[in-house]
Amino acid sequence: MNATAARSLAQHLTRATLAADVRGWYPASHELALRINDVYVRVATNAPELHHKLTRYFGEFLAEDVLSRGVPAGAEVIRVTAHEAPRRDWGLPFTAKQPDAGKRKIKEEYLDLPDGRMVHKRLTGMLFAFGHGDNMAVGPCTANDNQVVNFINNRYLELMLNRGCLLGHAAAVTHAGRGLAVAGFSGMGKSTLSLRLMSRGATFVSNDRVLVERGNDVAAPRCLGIPKQPRINPGTILANPDLAPVLTEEERITLSALPPDDLWHLERKYDAIIADCFGPGRFVPQAPLDALVILNWRRNTGEPLRVRMDSAENRPDLLPAFMKSTGVFYLPGPGGWDEDPGHAEYARGLAGVPIIELSGGVDFDAAADACMHFLATGTV
Repeated sequence: MNATAARSLAQHLTRATLAADVRGWYPASHELALRINDVYVRVATNAPELHHKLTRYFGEFLAEDVLSRGVPAGAEVIRVTAHEAPRRDWGLPFTAKQPDAGKRKIKEEYLDLPDGRMVHKRLTGMLFAFGHGDNMAVGPCTANDNQVVNFINNRYLELMLNRGCLLGHAAAVTHAGRGLAVAGFSGMGKSTLSLRLMSRGATFVSNDRVLVERGNDVAAPRCLGIPKQPRINPGTILANPDLAPVLTEEERITLSALPPDDLWHLERKYDAIIADCFGPGRFVPQAPLDALVILNWRRNTGEPLRVRMDSAENRPDLLPAFMKSTGVFYLPGPGGWDEDPGHAEYARGLAGVPIIELSGGVDFDAAADACMHFLATGTV
């Protein structure tokens, strides 16, 4: 298809017609339902193996009664269909999404339509279409189930952003009635620290993305999570006995033989299913936001860990470690964000929430001590 024909097709194509075509070609009859806080998500697919993978991944958030009884009256529902299909060239004039700072490879491209948006993953060939509450994934879904998981979670994130929440690049845990979000500049180890806190009795709230439900005169800010399992590197796994189920014995032996620096820089990720590693009931999707931990430390300095409590108003330099772009999978709706919120919005959203800066040398044990002390006492 030449460029002129592609532009002409894009002018007449709608998300609704594309979704209707795909659902006719690849009917989705295998269903599961999730509950994330006050929101229900219904997912249907034509691929039994994908259905099995999603059921296992979202295990603690399944709402099986919804499939037989329906969603409670008045509840908000997100609907997603995922269609296993061969990779194809859609012949459309997508716009490349420029990579984040420090990265070179263009991974995604998008096309805005009269009734929504399509996002195409260049590497995998997955296509996602969404808008007006209608959400569809098509392509080699089973081989790229992590992208389907992310798409489902992004639909929930979009809904909550359109309720006015702020998006944070952080993990989160809760313990003894208090909650912590754990953020850090790239590669600082927020997932590693949050799982160390799990090993000391904390409960998991979220990995990599959190939503800040902003406070008001009668309520403090709250941290809302998404059902995304920690995606961690081998060094994190080997350093925490609770994560042993993630690796096979052969993988453990091979990885244990690597030098520490090689482990730190190894680009290999594993899903750590919380229920497998820590038991059922240790993953909840919300908590109070009593403090924001910022990892601002450095490896191999020989310095001791330093712990300092401050505020977002006093330390605007730390906010970029937490701030997260809404991204190409977000379409603003009423009450949402037409532009990514800036420093001032994050400072207002975090008003009254202490920032605990961990600086000096990397020391996960000392950091876990400091975080658990705060969760137990409210002080550092």
